[in-house]
Amino acid sequence: GAAVFEGGRVRIDPGAMMAASPPSEIGGRRSEEIAELIDLFSKTQYRAKEVGPRVEMIEKRCLELFGRDYRYSIIHNASGEICGHYPRQIVFLEYECTEPSKDRFESTVQISKLGDLVNRSKMARCRGRFVCPVILYNGKHICRSSTLAGWGELYGRTGYNYIFSGGSDDAWAETEEVPEDEYVVRNGDSQLFDKVRGYDIKLLRYLSVRYICDLMVENKKVKFGLNVTSSEKVDKAQRYADFTLLSVPYPGCEFFKDYKDRDYTAEGLVFNWNQDFVDAPLTIPACFTRNLNIDWTAYRSWDLVEQTQNYLRLLIHIINSDDESGLLVHCISGWDRTPLFVSLLRLSLWAVSRCHPSHFPIDSSHVSYISDFSSFAQKHYTLLKRTSKTTHIFFFCFNFLKHIVSEKFSAIRKQRLVQRDRGSVTSLSSDFSLITEETAAASSLTSEAVDLFSTAPQPISGSHVSERQSRLEAVREVFLAAYSSTVGLKSSAPSPSGAISGLLEHLARGVGLRSNNAII
Repeated sequence: GAAVFEGGRVRIDPGAMMAASPPSEIGGRRSEEIAELIDLFSKTQYRAKEVGPRVEMIEKRCLELFGRDYRYSIIHNASGEICGHYPRQIVFLEYECTEPSKDRFESTVQISKLGDLVNRSKMARCRGRFVCPVILYNGKHICRSSTLAGWGELYGRTGYNYIFSGGSDDAWAETEEVPEDEYVVRNGDSQLFDKVRGYDIKLLRYLSVRYICDLMVENKKVKFGLNVTSSEKVDKAQRYADFTLLSVPYPGCEFFKDYKDRDYTAEGLVFNWNQDFVDAPLTIPACFTRNLNIDWTAYRSWDLVEQTQNYLRLLIHIINSDDESGLLVHCISGWDRTPLFVSLLRLSLWAVSRCHPSHFPIDSSHVSYISDFSSFAQKHYTLLKRTSKTTHIFFFCFNFLKHIVSEKFSAIRKQRLVQRDRGSVTSLSSDFSLITEETAAASSLTSEAVDLFSTAPQPISGSHVSERQSRLEAVREVFLAAYSSTVGLKSSAPSPSGAISGLLEHLARGVGLRSNNAII
């Protein structure tokens, strides 16, 4: 059926909310809220059709947080009729505004037309995950989705999903059976792809998306010899030739088992690029590589930290390079690597007040976890499922914030001088700022500082800590405290050197944990 839209006009006064309770009380209560969120979705599958009162309260809270800074509309997906793996209420941010001026502007997008394009294009991509705008930055949409559907999925979603899920058919779409005559199927590819991918392209153009970043390490996903998905970069008819395509291969969630097995240490962890299925090269237009002072030819030697840092810098560079055009980020299914980079982008922009400017660190944690990870996940996805498979990409995302506190990850384009206390010579960075070498890491925040940052949009910065750094550290440490008290960190094996014990003790001190068994 057609999507139904309605205007969202949530009015909230952050000042009044702060005045109602003392900072320490708010900080403690809101920190517990994050722990409850992680605990709930580590044990409960998010299904659009089966939402109870607790999830309804979480959804309402998300709408309140979006409503602080944006005029938005809602795509209703209550029973998963548009996409079974998207939230019940898909927020479309129309424009940024302050509360008094919420109705003084009009969106450049006609909501009814957007809804029509969404419904027509949803078959073009893997698992029906249409291109969905999730971040609004300087009037441009940063979108997420999955990769393009292959012929196997388009002609038989039920049979395809059984294969792709490893034998678990979730029957999330009413579809036809796979035709018996494979020749007939392949002979009709071009006409079918012209139609469904044509609508996908119309949606991208309507959202003014020009740049597409594909995180797949494959050109096509192959299961049991069947090409189950494709991607824009290998579309034979060159339908996406008018877009700027970037192939930025990044390891899938399975690789993060190695991250866990190395006791959550990303430094020195390098992906094996020589595996048979890895056939997508790194391909970035020269206009994006010449200004970042990164040796992109060495990407196969990067460890997980350097690779993630460089890709994030690239994404920030892209959204700053064009004042008119938006960005699409996707992997295969769009529920592991995609939310990782969407969340890192959201938090990086928020840390310099370029999105969600009124949000406290606790608020940003809430939106990033619920909007970027949980509610856009697979219907059978739970945090518990991913952690039981020891694929800790979710934990990696928030723990990784410590690696992007430098100004070189800032989205601020104006040139400014960042002085280092100990007098190093500044150097010109041709990406966005005049910066120095990254300052030494500040000492860990105390639990009292976390409470303070939980209640103040503008954290107090010391001489050694920038506002950006203090904000990101506050989000990371609130997350670590909540994660360690719920899901917990588990060592892969007893270590004679006590390496994991040392790590967990360090994390415990860093987040101000008092309990001896808070991290297990």
